[in-house]
Amino acid sequence: MSLRSFLEELEDAGELRTIRRPASPKLEVAGLLKAFEEDPVRLLDLSGYDYSMVGNLLQSKRRIAAHFGIDVVDIVRWMARAIDNPSAPLRVNRAPCQEVVLDGVDLDRLPILLHCETDGGRYITSGVCVANHPELGQNLDFHRAMQLDKERFALRVVRGRDFDRLLRDRREIDVAICVGNAPGVLLAAATSVAPGSDEIEIANTLEPLEVVRATTSELWIPADCEVVLEGRVALEDRCPEGPFVDLTETPDRVRDEPVMTVQRITQRRAPIWQALLPGGMEHKLLMGMPREPTIYRQVIEAGVDCLDVSISPGGCSWLHAIVKIRKARGDDARRAIDAAFAGHRSLKHCFVVDHDIDILDPASVEWAFATRFQFSSDAHLVATEPGSSLDPSAEPGSKRTAKVGFDFTAPASGAARNRFEKVSFPRVDLGRFVD
Repeated sequence: MSLRSFLEELEDAGELRTIRRPASPKLEVAGLLKAFEEDPVRLLDLSGYDYSMVGNLLQSKRRIAAHFGIDVVDIVRWMARAIDNPSAPLRVNRAPCQEVVLDGVDLDRLPILLHCETDGGRYITSGVCVANHPELGQNLDFHRAMQLDKERFALRVVRGRDFDRLLRDRREIDVAICVGNAPGVLLAAATSVAPGSDEIEIANTLEPLEVVRATTSELWIPADCEVVLEGRVALEDRCPEGPFVDLTETPDRVRDEPVMTVQRITQRRAPIWQALLPGGMEHKLLMGMPREPTIYRQVIEAGVDCLDVSISPGGCSWLHAIVKIRKARGDDARRAIDAAFAGHRSLKHCFVVDHDIDILDPASVEWAFATRFQFSSDAHLVATEPGSSLDPSAEPGSKRTAKVGFDFTAPASGAARNRFEKVSFPRVDLGRFVD
């Protein structure tokens, strides 16, 4: 599977909006992606560049489920199985992503987007970063990259995550930023797994994948991606990065971040540049959805029958989780809350609901909130501790926040539960009454 075959799939389904008139990567493209946020978009004419562009491709769980041939309610268990059963991709010697080797490095030749007037510069947001450690192995991750000049980026590296630990251990590392990837690679790169796990093997379990060795390092990269920027990142070489729009759709602050110096650019013939709208639904799904199986597995390990998890868009697809359980014991909801916070450290609020609640329907969740929750007994302060750097309401500097769980469940069984059940109306044969 490649980005191109996925685009063919979208086009065959009549779901790909194609724009043929020229659009500028400076502000215009981001404006178009925002205006058509619910639609996968292809732009055939980028003013001043020999590239086409796509964006908003994985903007809904329905589209993701349809691509992989599963039901939306099965996504969490399906991703958890892929994480638990990684498989090695096929290694090849020749690859489409290396069909063309650009003469020299000039980042101005790439259609890197300026998304908003307030941004610190032009940004790559869809790039999957590949790095390696001699003991822990290879790592895939997302790091937004702000262009500094014709050869350098500033990479946003979250402290304590795998890439940060790798860089602090090695001080200087080879990196490849791969732009224009298949859905499986994007989802796998966004997962949160134990150090030493190779996300590219998770991607191969999601859908078969071929990899090729990078031209300037020992990194193995997706063979069918569109553009590859190979280079090195040094821990001590730092510069200001930002401001930039993040998941909360608010501006993230400026920080000193490590610099990547690009040494070579390879690409496919007639390359397609993939955009990822910051703060858009695709960004939210790629950030939040891969955390759902992590929470799911923690709740299962806590001995609670977990049916589904949603990192909800209303919570910026990062700060809120809705956990659906089949309640068997009185303390199941509290155990599920504790497990959810252990499974996603950036979580701020967790809502636990019963098996009869549709966690993808905000009205259904709010109904449970209204009818099955009492603040005095069902709200649980888990901790006050550092939360997410994305939360503008957290304490400045330390990012301390109150982490709270909400038990929206009814009693597990018996007469006490009956008064919490919705009454079912009779089913009738509509054919008898309506033509």
